[in-house]
Amino acid sequence: MDVAVKREREKVIVSRMIALYCRKNHGGKTLCPDCAALDAYARQRSDKCPFMETKTFCSNCRVHCYQPEMREKIRAVMRFSGPRMLFHHPIPAIRHMIESHKEKRRLEKTT
Repeated sequence: MDVAVKREREKVIVSRMIALYCRKNHGGKTLCPDCAALDAYARQRSDKCPFMETKTFCSNCRVHCYQPEMREKIRAVMRFSGPRMLFHHPIPAIRHMIESHKEKRRLEKTT
């Protein structure tokens, strides 16, 4: 898969997860300032990721280049939104699970 496509997919999924988290936890139809900042930060990290060719998504990365505070925020979003994505955005959620599983199996074979 093309690296640019992978980057865009990751950004879309993370943005959807942040939007779902914000809507359910902070109310409103648009992102609150904290969630908007997290979304911008996550997009920026994805754009600069040097490992995009060899990983499926940030959640599978072993480097974790997020600053500690932002890492905790994104983990909270992932814990909350991950299971709910199946109901709100099923196709990207299933694609993410399949690609993540493939990536984990590939890593197990190489180690």
